[in-house]
Amino acid sequence: MKSTLILVADHCRARFFTAETPASPLEEIEAMAHTEGRLHDREMTSDLPGKVKGDGKMGHAFEQATDPKKHEADNFAHRIALYLEEAHNANKFEQLLMIADPSFLGLLRNQISENIKKLVCFELDKNITTHSIDDIRKHLPTYLPSH
Repeated sequence: MKSTLILVADHCRARFFTAETPASPLEEIEAMAHTEGRLHDREMTSDLPGKVKGDGKMGHAFEQATDPKKHEADNFAHRIALYLEEAHNANKFEQLLMIADPSFLGLLRNQISENIKKLVCFELDKNITTHSIDDIRKHLPTYLPSH
Protein backbone atom coordinates (compact mmCIF):
# COMPACT_ATOMS: atom_id res chain seq x y z
CA MET A 1 0.00 0.00 0.00
CA LYS A 2 1.18 3.51 -0.76
CA SER A 3 1.88 5.59 2.32
CA THR A 4 -1.20 7.72 2.91
CA LEU A 5 -1.70 11.06 4.64
CA ILE A 6 -5.16 12.24 5.60
CA LEU A 7 -5.68 15.97 6.20
CA VAL A 8 -8.75 17.24 8.06
CA ALA A 9 -8.84 21.05 8.23
CA ASP A 10 -10.76 24.26 8.65
CA HIS A 11 -9.72 27.90 8.98
CA CYS A 12 -8.29 27.46 12.49
CA ARG A 13 -7.31 23.78 12.89
CA ALA A 14 -5.59 21.07 10.86
CA ARG A 15 -5.19 17.44 11.85
CA PHE A 16 -3.02 14.91 10.03
CA PHE A 17 -3.59 11.16 10.11
CA THR A 18 -2.12 7.98 8.66
CA ALA A 19 -3.49 4.45 8.34
CA GLU A 20 -1.48 1.22 8.36
CA THR A 21 -3.69 -0.57 5.84
CA PRO A 22 -6.53 0.51 3.51
CA ALA A 23 -9.13 -0.67 6.06
CA SER A 24 -7.39 0.17 9.35
CA PRO A 25 -8.28 2.87 11.88
CA LEU A 26 -6.64 6.27 11.63
CA GLU A 27 -3.69 7.36 13.71
CA GLU A 28 -3.29 11.08 14.39
CA ILE A 29 0.32 12.10 13.80
CA GLU A 30 0.21 15.90 13.85
CA ALA A 31 -2.09 18.80 14.69
CA MET A 32 -1.85 22.51 13.90
CA ALA A 33 -3.80 25.35 15.41
CA HIS A 34 -4.28 28.79 13.98
CA THR A 35 -5.80 30.83 16.81
CA GLU A 36 -5.94 33.97 14.64
CA GLY A 37 -8.62 32.19 12.61
CA ARG A 38 -10.93 32.28 15.64
CA LEU A 39 -10.69 36.04 16.16
CA HIS A 40 -13.42 38.42 15.11
CA ASP A 41 -12.61 41.02 12.46
CA ARG A 42 -12.53 43.80 15.05
CA GLU A 43 -9.91 41.87 17.06
CA MET A 44 -7.67 41.39 13.99
CA THR A 45 -7.41 45.06 13.15
CA SER A 46 -5.79 47.46 15.57
CA ASP A 47 -8.25 50.29 14.95
CA LEU A 48 -11.62 50.83 13.43
CA PRO A 49 -11.49 52.18 9.88
CA GLY A 50 -10.81 55.91 9.83
CA LYS A 51 -12.72 58.59 8.01
CA VAL A 52 -11.52 60.24 4.84
CA LYS A 53 -12.66 63.81 4.22
CA GLY A 54 -14.36 64.11 0.86
CA ASP A 55 -14.73 67.16 -1.37
CA GLY A 56 -18.05 68.01 0.20
CA LYS A 57 -19.01 68.26 3.81
CA MET A 58 -19.39 64.50 4.14
CA GLY A 59 -16.55 62.06 4.71
CA HIS A 60 -16.58 58.34 4.09
CA ALA A 61 -15.16 55.38 5.98
CA PHE A 62 -11.85 53.96 4.86
CA GLU A 63 -12.27 50.39 3.57
CA GLN A 64 -9.61 47.74 4.05
CA ALA A 65 -8.27 46.20 0.84
CA THR A 66 -8.57 42.63 2.15
CA ASP A 67 -10.85 40.96 4.63
CA PRO A 68 -8.79 40.16 7.78
CA LYS A 69 -10.49 36.78 8.29
CA LYS A 70 -9.81 35.69 4.70
CA HIS A 71 -6.23 36.91 5.01
CA GLU A 72 -5.70 34.78 8.14
CA ALA A 73 -7.34 31.75 6.48
CA ASP A 74 -5.01 32.21 3.48
CA ASN A 75 -2.03 32.37 5.83
CA PHE A 76 -3.08 29.12 7.50
CA ALA A 77 -3.70 27.38 4.16
CA HIS A 78 -0.19 28.45 3.12
CA ARG A 79 1.25 27.03 6.36
CA ILE A 80 -0.51 23.70 5.72
CA ALA A 81 0.77 23.68 2.12
CA LEU A 82 4.33 24.15 3.39
CA TYR A 83 3.87 21.29 5.86
CA LEU A 84 2.59 19.02 3.07
CA GLU A 85 5.50 19.94 0.82
CA GLU A 86 8.05 19.23 3.57
CA ALA A 87 6.37 15.93 4.51
CA HIS A 88 6.31 14.83 0.87
CA ASN A 89 9.95 15.81 0.35
CA ALA A 90 10.79 13.68 3.42
CA ASN A 91 8.94 10.72 1.76
CA LYS A 92 6.30 10.63 4.51
CA PHE A 93 3.40 10.08 2.09
CA GLU A 94 2.66 9.09 -1.49
CA GLN A 95 -1.04 9.94 -1.58
CA LEU A 96 -3.21 12.52 0.15
CA LEU A 97 -6.84 12.52 1.24
CA MET A 98 -8.30 15.92 2.15
CA ILE A 99 -11.39 16.74 4.18
CA ALA A 100 -11.91 20.45 4.76
CA ASP A 101 -14.52 23.03 5.51
CA PRO A 102 -16.04 23.95 2.10
CA SER A 103 -14.79 27.55 2.20
CA PHE A 104 -11.32 26.43 3.32
CA LEU A 105 -10.95 23.62 0.78
CA GLY A 106 -10.74 26.14 -2.06
CA LEU A 107 -8.03 28.09 -0.22
CA LEU A 108 -6.06 24.87 0.28
CA ARG A 109 -6.34 24.00 -3.41
CA ASN A 110 -4.95 27.43 -4.27
CA GLN A 111 -2.00 27.07 -1.90
CA ILE A 112 -0.77 23.51 -2.49
CA SER A 113 1.80 22.95 -5.22
CA GLU A 114 1.12 21.07 -8.46
CA ASN A 115 3.25 18.18 -7.11
CA ILE A 116 1.00 17.82 -4.07
CA LYS A 117 -2.20 18.24 -6.15
CA LYS A 118 -1.17 15.17 -8.17
CA LEU A 119 -1.12 13.12 -4.95
CA VAL A 120 -4.69 14.01 -3.90
CA CYS A 121 -6.86 10.93 -4.42
CA PHE A 122 -9.90 11.90 -2.30
CA GLU A 123 -11.57 15.18 -1.31
CA LEU A 124 -14.58 15.87 0.88
CA ASP A 125 -15.92 19.37 1.59
CA LYS A 126 -17.08 18.97 5.16
CA ASN A 127 -16.03 20.56 8.45
CA ILE A 128 -15.26 17.69 10.84
CA THR A 129 -12.04 18.88 12.52
CA THR A 130 -13.55 18.57 15.99
CA HIS A 131 -14.94 15.07 15.44
CA SER A 132 -13.49 11.93 16.99
CA ILE A 133 -10.97 9.85 15.06
CA ASP A 134 -13.57 7.10 14.64
CA ASP A 135 -16.11 9.54 13.22
CA ILE A 136 -13.55 11.03 10.82
CA ARG A 137 -12.73 7.50 9.63
CA LYS A 138 -16.44 6.95 8.84
CA HIS A 139 -16.32 9.88 6.38
CA LEU A 140 -13.56 8.19 4.37
CA PRO A 141 -14.00 5.29 1.96
CA THR A 142 -14.23 1.89 3.69
CA TYR A 143 -11.02 0.93 1.92
CA LEU A 144 -8.62 3.81 1.46
CA PRO A 145 -7.25 4.16 -2.06
CA SER A 146 -4.06 2.18 -2.56
CA HIS A 147 -3.04 3.13 -6.09
